[in-house]
Amino acid sequence: MTPPLQSAIVYTQLCSWDNLLLAYRKAAKGKRGHPNVAAFEYRLEDNLLELQRELRAQTYQPGRYTSFYIHEPKRRLISAAPFRDRVVHHALCNVIEPIFERSFIDDSYANRAGKGTHRALDRCQAFARRYRYVLQCDLRQFFPSIDHAILRDILARKIADAPTLWLVDRILASGVGVLSEEYAMVWFPGDDLLAFNRPRGLPIGNLTSQFWANCYLNPFDHFVKRELRCPAYLRYVDDFLLFGDDPRALWEWKQAIVERLARLRVTIHATRAQAHPVGDGIPFLGFRVYPERRRLKRRQGIAYARRLRALARQYTDGEISLDQVTASVQGWVNHARYGNTVGLRAILLRRSAVPLRFASGIIIIRRRSLPEEQQ
Repeated sequence: MTPPLQSAIVYTQLCSWDNLLLAYRKAAKGKRGHPNVAAFEYRLEDNLLELQRELRAQTYQPGRYTSFYIHEPKRRLISAAPFRDRVVHHALCNVIEPIFERSFIDDSYANRAGKGTHRALDRCQAFARRYRYVLQCDLRQFFPSIDHAILRDILARKIADAPTLWLVDRILASGVGVLSEEYAMVWFPGDDLLAFNRPRGLPIGNLTSQFWANCYLNPFDHFVKRELRCPAYLRYVDDFLLFGDDPRALWEWKQAIVERLARLRVTIHATRAQAHPVGDGIPFLGFRVYPERRRLKRRQGIAYARRLRALARQYTDGEISLDQVTASVQGWVNHARYGNTVGLRAILLRRSAVPLRFASGIIIIRRRSLPEEQQ
């Protein structure tokens, strides 16, 4: 285990001009046309200097979140922090993420450089070819359930730098109650009535929330690998898979998993967590993965067909440009091509009811996105 950092070196680096400027560039990437980003950039030097003064004096106070729901692939409450706060989130992650990254297992794939959904799918399929059975689990109401006291203890094991922990506390406190309506109380052994008021929940949408989710489950990852000695395990945020050749061992692991996760005050969907042959297919990250092929989930194709029709209407009405449509189609095609979806892609794009000029653009995208060697 990496020893905790005892000095204020981390916080000094966090507050440095170079780090704050880098944080701004990361936070603004792809968003410089947004009004709040443009307003911050208009007085960039003054805004960064003001943030630097507040951070050094420890007077920084996060602003209020803007919350909204998304409905695909499922209903989620997204909470967006003000842009200046997002700069601070990047500044914090710039300096503490490398400290924790060294302790993460290789088969944790979410929100990490060099990982991602497509590599997670590749690893899942590789395990499906080597083992006969899989135990698939996902956590119930994961982000609303994350316990602040437990998370802070995990973070403090590696960072004993008081000013940095002060900033962690500030950001944690800013999210208290944001997801309270999304959380249904779960009681654990030893709880008293005060457990109801434990601060919990990380706003979905924060960079810090994504990173801290990995930190929160990192002890559990090592439990599966070291104590259960599972030979093939991978996790993407709150979805994780355990592979093996003995279904009885997988059932035993399931009970051990439930007990260990209780220490983190999170639970799995018990009825969904079933050991089954890999040949039945593994629903994972929008695909159904088989040992020798992958299928895009039906609802994913339906959802994008609906999205494409909406884009066509917006383009026809002059609300968006062809470049915006191109970017959306290109992104979806680049994701869908990681499954056996040549026919689906061709049908979906060909049947789009769009004006001729628009359809011509789609055809160009399709031809460029589907070279023969990828089909």
